[in-house]
Amino acid sequence: MFKAPLCSVLFLVTLQMGTGWCQQSGDVPAVSTDGIKFSPYPYQNHPNQVFFGDTHLHTSFSADAGLNGGKLGPEDAYRFAKGKLVTSSSGLPARLQRPLDFLVVADHAENLGLPIAIAEKDKGLLAEEWGRKISEIAAPGTMDAMMAAQNFWATQRQTGIDPLASSTELTKRMWDRIIDAAEKHNDPGLFTAFIGFEYTLDPGGNNLHRVVLFKDDRKKTEQILPVSVYLAPDPEDLWDWMELYETKTGGSVLAIPHNGNLSNGLMFPDTGLVSGKPIDAEYAKRRMRWEPLYEITQMKGDGEAHPFLSPDDEFADFETWDGGSFGIEPKTPDMLQREYARTALGRGLSYEAKFGVNPFQFGVIGSTDSHTALSTTSEDNNFGKFPAVEPSANEVRFYEAATARLAKNDEQKQFTRETSASGLAAIWARENTREALFDSMKRKEVYATTGTRMRVRVFAGYDFNKEDLAKSNFAAYGYDKGVPMGAHLPTATVDDRAGFLIRAIRDPDGANLDRIQMVKGWINAKGEPQERVFNIAWSGDRKLDADGKLAAVGNTVNVVEASYTNAIGEPFLQTYWEDPEFNPEQRAFYYVRVLEIPTPRWTTYDAKVFGVKRPEDVPASIQERAYTSSIWYTPKG
Repeated sequence: MFKAPLCSVLFLVTLQMGTGWCQQSGDVPAVSTDGIKFSPYPYQNHPNQVFFGDTHLHTSFSADAGLNGGKLGPEDAYRFAKGKLVTSSSGLPARLQRPLDFLVVADHAENLGLPIAIAEKDKGLLAEEWGRKISEIAAPGTMDAMMAAQNFWATQRQTGIDPLASSTELTKRMWDRIIDAAEKHNDPGLFTAFIGFEYTLDPGGNNLHRVVLFKDDRKKTEQILPVSVYLAPDPEDLWDWMELYETKTGGSVLAIPHNGNLSNGLMFPDTGLVSGKPIDAEYAKRRMRWEPLYEITQMKGDGEAHPFLSPDDEFADFETWDGGSFGIEPKTPDMLQREYARTALGRGLSYEAKFGVNPFQFGVIGSTDSHTALSTTSEDNNFGKFPAVEPSANEVRFYEAATARLAKNDEQKQFTRETSASGLAAIWARENTREALFDSMKRKEVYATTGTRMRVRVFAGYDFNKEDLAKSNFAAYGYDKGVPMGAHLPTATVDDRAGFLIRAIRDPDGANLDRIQMVKGWINAKGEPQERVFNIAWSGDRKLDADGKLAAVGNTVNVVEASYTNAIGEPFLQTYWEDPEFNPEQRAFYYVRVLEIPTPRWTTYDAKVFGVKRPEDVPASIQERAYTSSIWYTPKG
């Protein structure tokens, strides 16, 4: 009898009934050594479900939310994500049409829980001179409070001190309450509540924020306090802290950077932030050890590509925020290549060729960065991402908020109407638990969407062909003969050709699909990054032109009525694609982008619902999309 790992509980029951032993493969009906057949499923251990959630949500425990009118805390956030009815900060009942599968409440580590401490007249806060002062000038729920908080933060950044962080007892009480909410609402198999926080580094106002996400429960996470930028003023300091956490507790943690488009060239750097030294192999190893993912799309713009960097890509200019950082330094074109994901992936190949390790070999997810405790991503019911622009239960404030959402304020670099309804994180896993989802994130078997819940699956290998699309065991075959998104193709021989099996299914409650595209990046003989977008599957009877371009799918959007129809597009697209330019001696990455047909943007819905003028400097319709994590190829040696 051959050796095999222990079977599942189901098979142990079968074994006790005398039906024999199991074989390890689950791809075909199994037969025991005595010839008795049994179910193969106990050993089918490939990911077979996709889970949708949000890894980046703020509540009133974040100073920029709670001091700006946010009233909902972590408890409310988890209840809402699970599909429960809650009352928003503005007094309106709110409920998700479809619950999420997982959520990370990621409140800012900096001054964590300050609005709550002020509102509750916390004795620990009022015992401090600075606490009494900030309590006097920052009454939560007013614009004066927000301005006071911003001035307070600016002062603290200059001194490099976070008073709240020094008040460890107060910080611990706030952190314990966040942990309490996650532990209460974590329901393995049904809903995953991750414990996490945001590390909010912004030197000179340039965005270098990270969401820090734990695999662990209370026993480990309560042993530490979230680290703030005052104690860790460099992303490499954050990595040191994460390493200390794992060493101290035996736990697991990762960080997810976001909004490189607001970093003014600092998100994917050539040099260390503080040291100023060129990044090297050690930097690359540490970055990929602690930051395996990147949040590619969210409320503050889409970070996949930029039209300046990808002029041949007609879909590169999507929800683009180009107003610069939150600081005073203006955006310049030379910064862009260190801000956008696609270009960073290409530069990573160049670095790998230079010193053997790729610092930008990240998977991608989407999330909201909402500051209302309400994780919403739907264009047709955009609840707003900050309390000040939420619809209100008060009729006068209701229309004031509607006007503010679409208004133009020349003093702002970006306007509320330019924010996106994005986004969602999609994770392929076997079960909805902290452990399974975290492990999938670490191996990058994840993808991002701009809010849609389309399902996308990709496999790459050298033994696939178009007939494999019809296989009933499509996923099992894909894992057996190839690799999924987030993985690496094995080294090819001179006769091998990289082939890809791709399936995409529309959101059941959403729009039909327009097309599937393959985005390929590589480095040429001079070590220079190159890119190309291939149209590889599409709806209708359109034909590629001589340049590989495809005509637009059409547009059924009725702008006045804020409606569309699924009279165009397809609910399901699949294809086998073989790279016609595959070179086994050339480093490359491949990721899939799937586009829906045009649908009304949230501003178009707002104009219809509130009866206000639609702003004409934002699109009337958009094409929602998904981006998969890459599959990488590295040549021998």
